Amino acid sequence: MSQTRDGRDDRGEQGGRGGPDGGAGAAGHVVVVGGGISGLAAALDLAAGGARVTLLEASERLGGKLHADEIAGVPVDLGAESILARRPEATALAREVGLGDDLQPPAVGGAALWTRGRLRPMPQGQVMGVPGDLAPLASSGVLSAAGLARLPLDHVLPRTEIGEDTAVGGYVAARLGREVVDRLVEPLLGGVYAGNSYEISLRAAVPQLYAAAHEGRSLIEAVRGLQRKAAAAGAGGPVFNGIRGGIGRLPLAVAAACRAAGVRIETGTPVRELRRTGPHGWRIGLDGRALAADAVVIAVPARAAADLLAAEAPAAAAELGAVEYASMALVTMAFRRRDVLALPLSSGFLVPPVDGRTIKAATFSSRKWGWLDSAGGDTFVLRTSVGRHGDTADLAWDDTDLVRLSREDLGEAVGLRAAPIAARVTRWTGGLPQYAVGHVDRVRRLREQVGKLPGVALCGAVYDGVGIPACVGSGRRAAAEVLATLVPGAPDGAGE
Repeated sequence: MSQTRDGRDDRGEQGGRGGPDGGAGAAGHVVVVGGGISGLAAALDLAAGGARVTLLEASERLGGKLHADEIAGVPVDLGAESILARRPEATALAREVGLGDDLQPPAVGGAALWTRGRLRPMPQGQVMGVPGDLAPLASSGVLSAAGLARLPLDHVLPRTEIGEDTAVGGYVAARLGREVVDRLVEPLLGGVYAGNSYEISLRAAVPQLYAAAHEGRSLIEAVRGLQRKAAAAGAGGPVFNGIRGGIGRLPLAVAAACRAAGVRIETGTPVRELRRTGPHGWRIGLDGRALAADAVVIAVPARAAADLLAAEAPAAAAELGAVEYASMALVTMAFRRRDVLALPLSSGFLVPPVDGRTIKAATFSSRKWGWLDSAGGDTFVLRTSVGRHGDTADLAWDDTDLVRLSREDLGEAVGLRAAPIAARVTRWTGGLPQYAVGHVDRVRRLREQVGKLPGVALCGAVYDGVGIPACVGSGRRAAAEVLATLVPGAPDGAGE
């Protein structure tokens, strides 16, 4: 196998071992299982902390749900397309790996809702669809007259007890009526989790509302209080950022920084087994070989993590095995720019599931991201999403039919009848963990169990948030936990 000038072989793996100077790590050998953004962030911090690090990724590609590619010669994201800017972890990491100058907020905002027969403006003054300011909601036409008339009952109804946890949809419906849930909360929360708000944990998914619900009776007043606190704290600037060339560039840049720090990265390398070899040692079983390590970071989805932990932490494995995932598909289409001149001047629209459409959202990508608008020339890119937890029938269609069904909905919603010049369907099977009621306690229990294993840490979207900043923070937390268990200067488990 040939090698490049920087010592990587032609699969992109690090040819040498040890730290940047080629020597053994000062704090032992750590294996990171999983090459998504959480595992990459963990590996980077572990190397900076003096560990000798090997990162193993089962697929042939790094980045997980962050995937930059192209359509019709135009660079696009085929997975996550934005970073929450008001959490610092992901933007800080982007700057750390040299992408700071490429961070860009959306060029346009103003997303809409396609509901009750037409596009309607997304009401302002709400938190995850829960209204605090009723005037924009009333003028939007999102709710019927009966739905609007139901809202004032929130001020006179007795307090809704939620105990240790409750479903977002059930709690909001009890306070404000089902229309608010079905036409506002569902599409917004579904855009984050691809899930059902009547099953998703209030405590895990919208913790600020969970806390506010314990403080007072009225949910509307709770939202107003959160908005006042945000205003007093001076919350400003963009809510989201993109990256020129695609969010999928971020894991590649982190991987490059990892290699520069001495991390050995192997793709196409599934981990089959994790077993203890002594008080502080681990054997990582691969196909036809094994690695020895002093510590392990597990940065894979819940089911895969459960398989790895089944032998050494069966209780934790059982907790992980109970986590359900949602599958979805992204339909990315390229059009001639002259064929989309009549599209609304917005970033796209969300679709409440109650309206019975195939698509759950549409993003006018070339309008939303200035870098994509510039790169596209005469090509305009948009994408739709299909599927959510418990509603997967549409995903049974083949790719050609998903494109057709998306086009039919776009034709009805915004009058787009032209045929695309190119289309790609990206299926994310088991892509998003579902934070069911009791999720916070489940994570606490499994971490207690894993905490009994010396030198093992967990990270990823299943634990503390599905967004990119949360995943980066999770990876860095896992790295700190592992580094605290290693003895500086100790011999590492370098053997295979």
